[in-house]
Amino acid sequence: MAAEGGVVRGDAERQLRVIEGPFVALGPSGVAVRDRLKGLTPEDEGVLRLVGGHLGRLASLDLKARCADAGDHTSDTWAARKQGLTAESSSRWAGSITKATHDQWALSRRCQLAHIQALEAGVRTLMHRLSLPLGEKGSKRAAGGYRSKGEWFQKSRRLHLLEHRLCVARAEREAGVVHVVRGSRRLLNTRHSLSVAQLTEVEWRQRWEAERWFLAADGESGKRFGNETIRVTPDGTVSIKLPAPLAHLANAKHGRYVLTSRVAFAHRGQEWADRVTDDRAVAYRIHLDVERGRWYLTASWQRPVVQTVPLEAARAKGMIGVDTNADHFAAYHLDGHGNPVGDPMRFYYDLSGSADHRDAQIRHAITRLLHWAKRCGVAAIAIEDLDFTAEKTREKHGRKKRFRQLISGIPTGKLKARLVSMAAEHGLSIVAVDPAYTSMWGDEHWRKPLTSNKRKMSRHDAASVAIGRRALGHPIRRRTAPPHDDRSDRRGHRTAQAGPSTPGREGTRPPVTERAQDVRRRTGIQRTREPSASNTVRDACSTRRWQQLSLLGTD
Repeated sequence: MAAEGGVVRGDAERQLRVIEGPFVALGPSGVAVRDRLKGLTPEDEGVLRLVGGHLGRLASLDLKARCADAGDHTSDTWAARKQGLTAESSSRWAGSITKATHDQWALSRRCQLAHIQALEAGVRTLMHRLSLPLGEKGSKRAAGGYRSKGEWFQKSRRLHLLEHRLCVARAEREAGVVHVVRGSRRLLNTRHSLSVAQLTEVEWRQRWEAERWFLAADGESGKRFGNETIRVTPDGTVSIKLPAPLAHLANAKHGRYVLTSRVAFAHRGQEWADRVTDDRAVAYRIHLDVERGRWYLTASWQRPVVQTVPLEAARAKGMIGVDTNADHFAAYHLDGHGNPVGDPMRFYYDLSGSADHRDAQIRHAITRLLHWAKRCGVAAIAIEDLDFTAEKTREKHGRKKRFRQLISGIPTGKLKARLVSMAAEHGLSIVAVDPAYTSMWGDEHWRKPLTSNKRKMSRHDAASVAIGRRALGHPIRRRTAPPHDDRSDRRGHRTAQAGPSTPGREGTRPPVTERAQDVRRRTGIQRTREPSASNTVRDACSTRRWQQLSLLGTD
């Protein structure tokens, strides 16, 4: 039973879902680089705090006005809000604030829709399980009934709770109401448990204020160095256009303040220098890391959508199949015909600790994977198009808390963005494949044949082979099904693969004449006639060889 290339073949007992075809992922659409602002004077830090606090207050008021407009928002209301902010800052600062407000409101709407979909999935699962008899077993497709009356009663109460939350969320979406916290909701909730977070009220207040500052400016093509609000020259000099109420703090012409620190982007520095020299748009953001006491400047710009290479070109030099797990990448090199080459590779990472530590671990693992792919000489890496949004709910998996934590720990969203962006810098393409049945079929068809005394194969290694074969357009199975009984020799399942215990299975096959002699020697059958020179490969080769020698010896 198999399903390859979108075609499903199965029996009545088990129906496999349609498998989508592989595709080449689009390249990165934006770039962001960061550098530290070193050597700032107390006056510089004071000006940055004043500007960030003033613009942050305006951003909060603008977000409040946008949320109040809800679905009645028009271009006229947008222009009115921008005009009101211009008097207290500048036209460019007002444009950056209103654009950030609209982006944040749109993000909240998308999160609201995802929340409604998660509630709907939970309600459907609870209603299904509550309708089943107690103790009824489930399947891989659907969960079974609850184990006891007490659990059934508790889940019925939770169903009413989720239905109420769903009604409220739907009503808010229809009314255009969103809930946004400038400074992050997580940090706001930390205020109620400072002892658990090991923070004092003063430390929490410093972080809260820093998160609510606004020191970001959008780039403008054709303007000097790509940005008139926060300007960075090719030599690294940083200057800021002060808002109107703070213009008296300027230390340069035209109401600008020049920082004593200079930046030098080590990563993509030449690309950034080319953009600012040509006056192409570059957006900047200045922020403070309160825990470390350091100021940073982030530069970002957009890239034109790069035309991806055709799928056939990506398959030309083989493929690296990668299976994503909670603590490592399992990778295997496959040639263009889908045959595994060499031994499996594993790239480990640790996703415990802070967000910065987890991000660094992912980047380090991806870097090692890309370097190994370049040494293998392939042009693409195959990875599963994973999305565990519907798999993390407690209603679907019930008591399987460790399983839900395992799924939640697999980096899917950030991994895709990181891998695509970093692979583009190495000239590699990313081929996304359907993740259906890769672990199961890889373990069934590839784990045992590739296991030997010197090679240990895990389920994840076998899954990487299945992923690579699917990306190459080959079926995961190592061989096709045998013919029907009326077309076969009626001796059972015929295979072209020798068993693990067959002697010499790793060696080359002997010539035809040698195999015939071995058969006659075992059976005792004597040859009745001598083979002619024209029908024997060895005699034909000998005849040609002697003819060449006779020609060479002629004077």
